[in-house]
Amino acid sequence: MSLNTIICCLLTLALFASCSEEHERTAKADRLPDYKLEFGGLATTWDEGIPLGNATLGALVWQKDGKLRFSLDRSDLWDLRPMENLNFQDFDFRWVHDQWKNNTYKNVQDKYDAPYDNSPAPSKIPGGALEFDISGLGEIKNVKLNLASATCIVEWKNGTILKTFVHATEPIGWYQFENLKTPIRPTIVPPPYFDAKESTVVDPVSGQDLRRLGYKEGTVSHMDNSITYNQTGWDEFSFQVYTKWEDRSDALLGSWSISSQKTKEEIVTTATEIVETSFSKGIGKPIEDHTIWWHGFWNQSSISIPDTILQNQWYMEMYKLGSAARQGAAPISLQSVWTADNGKLPPWKGDFHHDLNTQLSYWPTYSGNHLDLEQGFIDWLIQYKPTFKKYTKQFYGTNGLNVPGVTTLTGEPMGGWIQYSFGPTVGAWLGQHFYWHWRYSMDRDFLKEQAYPWIKDVAIHFNELSVLGDEGKRKLPLSSSPEIHNNSHKAWFGEMTNFDLSLVRWTYLHAAELAMELGLMEEASKWKNELKAWPEYAVDDSGLMFSTNLPYQESHRHFSHLMAIHPLGLIDPSKGEGDMEIIRKTIENLEAIGSSQWTGYSFSWLGSIKARALDGEGAAKALKDFATSFVLPNSFHANGDQSGTGKSNFTYRPFTLEGNFAFAAGIHEMLIQSHTGVVKIFPAIPNNWKNVAFDQLRTEGAFLVSAEMKSGEIIRVEIQSLKGGTIKVQNPFTDSFESSAKHQKEGNILTFETEVDVNITLIKK
Repeated sequence: MSLNTIICCLLTLALFASCSEEHERTAKADRLPDYKLEFGGLATTWDEGIPLGNATLGALVWQKDGKLRFSLDRSDLWDLRPMENLNFQDFDFRWVHDQWKNNTYKNVQDKYDAPYDNSPAPSKIPGGALEFDISGLGEIKNVKLNLASATCIVEWKNGTILKTFVHATEPIGWYQFENLKTPIRPTIVPPPYFDAKESTVVDPVSGQDLRRLGYKEGTVSHMDNSITYNQTGWDEFSFQVYTKWEDRSDALLGSWSISSQKTKEEIVTTATEIVETSFSKGIGKPIEDHTIWWHGFWNQSSISIPDTILQNQWYMEMYKLGSAARQGAAPISLQSVWTADNGKLPPWKGDFHHDLNTQLSYWPTYSGNHLDLEQGFIDWLIQYKPTFKKYTKQFYGTNGLNVPGVTTLTGEPMGGWIQYSFGPTVGAWLGQHFYWHWRYSMDRDFLKEQAYPWIKDVAIHFNELSVLGDEGKRKLPLSSSPEIHNNSHKAWFGEMTNFDLSLVRWTYLHAAELAMELGLMEEASKWKNELKAWPEYAVDDSGLMFSTNLPYQESHRHFSHLMAIHPLGLIDPSKGEGDMEIIRKTIENLEAIGSSQWTGYSFSWLGSIKARALDGEGAAKALKDFATSFVLPNSFHANGDQSGTGKSNFTYRPFTLEGNFAFAAGIHEMLIQSHTGVVKIFPAIPNNWKNVAFDQLRTEGAFLVSAEMKSGEIIRVEIQSLKGGTIKVQNPFTDSFESSAKHQKEGNILTFETEVDVNITLIKK
């Protein structure tokens, strides 16, 4: 049975099962998307390839020099050599403060900033490529990415078909050619780590030359129907790429894998063993398991909006989320499992940037009902918490918790622009993920054992680091606002920035909230009192400023001064006209200054900010600007404006993922919000969106909500209570409605007391 036949059969069975259970709405039981990414030919650059992945392995399908190419990657392929310049014993935060104060700041730049740009490692590294000579197959008919089954399909006009996928849960990829008129064989192409020539390329954005890593040449071994590539890296690290294939009449069936080994003593299952074991059992079960996983993924939530550009982009973002995030795998780095395949290191070394990038990457997991995928990030933060505390003690001299703003796979600091790579509030922003995980899961064990301890430790760090300012309020000795003034002396502020201040205030506020939830009344009181010691936000006639001495007066990509509005929700329309006026003025000023220095993620983020301001038209416009101008044909966020329409002066194309995932979160913010404790349905959709629906978006309190609007009126709302408890809903109906559950009504707020797994249905009369 062919790969195509098996997939079709499985999808048919899945659809049949879903339809048989359907009882209220056709779309609810089966959320397989109807959108497919489709092209008339293969991409000719790596960053436009068809993406496949499972958060451990990844592949990009494209063509290079006339050959079909799979760019192969594994998330733990890292050169982890330490940054020798990071000597915290002699050059700690106090030393940095002295250099800043004495106007000798170039010493800091030379010590901490320059080595990141000049050193090739630590860095994420690529795994190699599979190539097939397709010159004898003729012209390609089309190339598709089937999102429902996470399968890439290439069809030639002569009838040949390629189907390839990376297994949803196992570290293996499969490929099958059908209707071959002439035999075809794969070859493995190692990354160009070794070359007799020297390289002097030193650019962290476009990527340094791989030869600068200094690796010895790897070995490629050929057998009759298999190829093995072994590569040693820094110290004892090594990895293996293996592929095996089998001729079947006019077809070719093959699989591949990558394994990594940190030390010679570490016992691992090699790529050879993975492929041989799976290959011997056949492709039937792997296809079945792979398809079932993706069917379940798409069944977690769905949306239906009348703007096809936004809806198709949402499908792609959620597909990439399912390809890049898993529990048990590395977190989403700048490029995840799609490392550059151009002879260079990936942009910004493919590392973990925590001054925005990792945070935005996980935004859609919460309301999108994919906490299982977000769990991998939480687990990683918990695993390396001892590493972060060690860094905090050595660099800051505090007993609490902070996190380096730029880290390796193992949580070690990498340096770079020190205001952000060693920013004093990084741990606080990451703490919001712990809070969200608690609020969206209502897992009390997690609250007690992980969420509160993390946020409490960050608060302790602020207690010990802060000093008393001239006006009698607490402040940090040095404050920053990513990435204002880049890495200059001026990028450190002597006064509190709104960025740092909002994170400090959020930390104390939520430390008190969680302590109260746990019945720790003395600790809750302590955090409330600590919060009172900090100043209010810097605001002028144009809204939120960077700091009391610096208004927002020039375009910038990072909306660091807006943190209190989104994502922290400290300034919110629900708090009254005063907050709303600040929000209006701030956004008006932001747009008046213009987007000349914005990148793609700025527009994605603005979508959520506009939604929080209850501006549906503005949110949709910002997200459409992103989708039409800052993504490549395969949907990858390219940072710079690719449209030629002048939305930004940045026109370069380094690929990173945070803009993609922030886009999906922006769509969710338009459809549902729960951050105020009241669920708002369709709070920020354009007036001309008359037919809108979503299924099983998740709210704080662990509720799944589905809703449908027809002809401009909400006709149905469904609520599933996963953990029981109280849910408050802003009345979504303009007229009377029927409810399947008792509720209290106060003004326009409906309050329901629920039990676990209770379902509530509200229907317009």
